[in-house]
Amino acid sequence: MSPEQPRAPWSERSHRSLSGEPVPAIVGPDDLVDWEPDEKLGEPGGFPFTRGAYPSMYRGRLWTMRQFAGYGTPAETNARYRFLTDHGQTGLSVAFDMPTLMGLDSDDPRSDGEVGRCGVATDSLDDFETLFDQIPLGDVTTSMTISGPAVVVFAFFLATAEEQGVDWATLDGTLQTDIFKEYIAQKEWVFPPRPHLRLIGDLMAFCAERVPKWHPISVSGYHIREAGATAAEELAFTLADGFAYVELGMQRGLDVEDFAPALSFFFNAHIDFFEEIAKLRAARRIWARWMRDRYGATSPEAMRLRFHTQTAGVSLTAQQPMNNVVRTAIEALAAVLGGTQSLHTNALDEVLALPTEDTAKLALRTQQVIAFESGVPDVIDPLGGSWFVEDATDRIEARAEEIFTEIERMGEGSMLEGVLEGIEQGWFQRRIAESAFQEQQRYESGDLVKVGVTDFVDAKENPIDTLVIGEQAERTQLESVRRTRAARDAVAADDALIALKEAATTDANLMEPLIDCARARCTEGEIVGALAAVFGTYRETPAF
Repeated sequence: MSPEQPRAPWSERSHRSLSGEPVPAIVGPDDLVDWEPDEKLGEPGGFPFTRGAYPSMYRGRLWTMRQFAGYGTPAETNARYRFLTDHGQTGLSVAFDMPTLMGLDSDDPRSDGEVGRCGVATDSLDDFETLFDQIPLGDVTTSMTISGPAVVVFAFFLATAEEQGVDWATLDGTLQTDIFKEYIAQKEWVFPPRPHLRLIGDLMAFCAERVPKWHPISVSGYHIREAGATAAEELAFTLADGFAYVELGMQRGLDVEDFAPALSFFFNAHIDFFEEIAKLRAARRIWARWMRDRYGATSPEAMRLRFHTQTAGVSLTAQQPMNNVVRTAIEALAAVLGGTQSLHTNALDEVLALPTEDTAKLALRTQQVIAFESGVPDVIDPLGGSWFVEDATDRIEARAEEIFTEIERMGEGSMLEGVLEGIEQGWFQRRIAESAFQEQQRYESGDLVKVGVTDFVDAKENPIDTLVIGEQAERTQLESVRRTRAARDAVAADDALIALKEAATTDANLMEPLIDCARARCTEGEIVGALAAVFGTYRETPAF
């Protein structure tokens, strides 16, 4: 057989979705049993929000085009931000390097070789001032994709805004902060689960009072899906995490009407077009119903689920990387038809390296073509009422509810305790591993196709140019963090760290001591170390 030919005839495949769910050949009105439009759909912007989070959707305002960006030093990333905003990007999204994500300073021996490689290196307030130089933080929305040491980098961010003369009450953006998905999928934690939840509770309370426009948690299903979960598992695990944070906020004495509107979500837009649209529509409906019926929310704001979407990194291929442009366009369109509030489109070379300026611009242009040429944003929920899409939405919702029941059982009625128990038992991890294994088996059997990898292979393809992060970036950052330590008031830095450590032994909200550490030019590693002295560190129990 020629490598350009498929391995098996299309008619012999199982015709199941990427997640393994049966796909009916045709769906008609008789298949929608007891289906009531008022109950299942409603109107856009109203309960149950199936048709969209807002009444006018994209007719009133397009989604935010927020390209994930960061590499090398803060100065290099600042230049990339200004390049993207000059070409029409409407929001900033910060990608941090691995040492920053793990709470390490750049000159920590464990950071060697990783500084600035997969994102920007930031160690202190000095770096944040450089990162956002000439970018007025009061005029842009900023997303920071970090969870383990999220409160530390947020302290740097607030101190930077303060230096710019920006009132915290005007700051708009999102901090990921979702530690549950780290334990479940991404594995970038710092402290044990319960101390982490104490920090998140402090952050929620602080933002509700001092930074009201800010979203302190972006509940993330993206990394759960990238780890191998099915669409239904991504949906269920993500919303279960969200319900757990709601219960955390209520335990802290916060009013659900006040803090729930500040929660946001982050979903994966994978390659199975209709499955993804159904997932996103079901997410809004489930969230609204649970918030009303279980947690007592009464306002539309507290029941409205809003989310960012990123196209699926795991769908990209190193082989025939130009095919990734097509994959990303399909996934981006699914996100838009699913009603996303903001969107990141992956660049064609991100499977190989951080994107170049040209590929990042093409990824942004993909969104702009959908927004300004396709006509899709002119219609609110254009697939609403499609028998197939409504049936798919109902089916994935039902599958998610089955998973909620299992999590509730582990928590003896509490979603918060159920999620914690599931993490500690390795339940989430085992489910994801099994789903990933089953998907791989389907690729190997020929039931699933990856164009250019499993089928339609081209042995003559040529490599493409990629962005190379040289060793100079790491050397520059090491000099920077050492310069910060040498230039700061050492006594003030030591006093701030001691005050933070003492506060951590009490029930005090830790955000103010964290911000004091940022102002004193304490480094991220020093701040994390002070907290770890009280909270300890965490090692996952292996799950097989």
